[in-house]
Amino acid sequence: MSLLDTVRHLRIADYNYPLPEERIAKHPLPQREQCKVLMFKDNTIEQHIFHEVPQLLPANALLIYNNTRVINARLRFSKVTGSQIEIFCLEPVAPRDYQLIFQTTHECTWLCLVGNSKRWKSGALAQEIVIGGETITINATRGERRGNAFEITFSWNGSDVTFATVLEALGEIPIPPYLNRDTEQSDLTDYQTVYSHIDGSVAAPTAGLHFTDEVLAECDRRGIGRRQLTLHVGAGTFQPVKSDNIGDHDMHTEFISVPRDLIAELSTSSRPVIAVGTTSVRTLESLYYVGQILETNPCTTEEELRVTQWMPYTTPCEISPRQALQNIVNYLDRHGASDYLGSTQLMIAPGYSYRIVDGMITNFHQPQSTLLLLVAAFVGNDNWRRIYDYALDHDFRFLSYGDACLFL
Repeated sequence: MSLLDTVRHLRIADYNYPLPEERIAKHPLPQREQCKVLMFKDNTIEQHIFHEVPQLLPANALLIYNNTRVINARLRFSKVTGSQIEIFCLEPVAPRDYQLIFQTTHECTWLCLVGNSKRWKSGALAQEIVIGGETITINATRGERRGNAFEITFSWNGSDVTFATVLEALGEIPIPPYLNRDTEQSDLTDYQTVYSHIDGSVAAPTAGLHFTDEVLAECDRRGIGRRQLTLHVGAGTFQPVKSDNIGDHDMHTEFISVPRDLIAELSTSSRPVIAVGTTSVRTLESLYYVGQILETNPCTTEEELRVTQWMPYTTPCEISPRQALQNIVNYLDRHGASDYLGSTQLMIAPGYSYRIVDGMITNFHQPQSTLLLLVAAFVGNDNWRRIYDYALDHDFRFLSYGDACLFL
């Protein structure tokens, strides 16, 4: 059986574990860095406090984290009948560029999930908000259906009002559905990392929520490098695996942006690479396959550089990670680009061989999720269950606002 067949036949039921509701953290600790961290290294499990992470990391490590910022992606409109329609912005359509769409005035289009869509049969929705003392009317018009989502065109008056301002005034932070509660005022800060500054995510890269300015400063004092990349987290991160086998699950696609200088540094450095969060892991590992495409076709188009779901299991890995990364640097230099911009659908599951990442900081993930598969691929199929059993037996808190893991 080929590697692809082996991975595609993995049963998601084998990645299940009991998660009582009371073990799901509904809020973070008042002091983020005081949460527990489970360290798995050399086949051994240890328990620490997160503020100790800088001294637990390998000397001269390179810490790489996702600087994306969660937007107020959930918008609520009221019909004259009293029905509530919820619109959840997923990704930009027109303009397609994240930076441009947030700067847009008057009109833009997003791909959105629509709650209570049966009540929205036709016509535009309208909602009034006050921005800078001026009453602004926001209209939402439903367009083409794409899968379980719709293209929604938003239009508004007020010549200087950007869509970023509209979201800040009308939208709310979309906390994970498994928290089973409404968004609260505290989530406006709790659900953002201290280093977030690139708008675009509809879910936080939650492994980074444990970091404080003090912990980052201690990393600096210890000579641990800190670098940033961007992956805008989509709602697909919460998408459950509904199929029996992994092969029947369609992995979500996400936008990534990595500075050319970081890729160049990785291509020559021997420093241990520690990724903060599964989004950083997927971004960094995707770079290897981008570089592999460029190895055989240096003049490929941007669309052809897209990392597809099963690429790691169908493409022979015949070049080193350093060569793959150097291929990207050469590609960017030929195009005069300062960042690699692309998309990834990468599925990391047991059978996957890590190419870039030497360690990761992450949270405890949902049962039967693709994120748990990613962890199992790193620590081993036997060890992931041992780790999670230990966490359940030692009162660790789970999911987005819960405790952390350090895997080396």
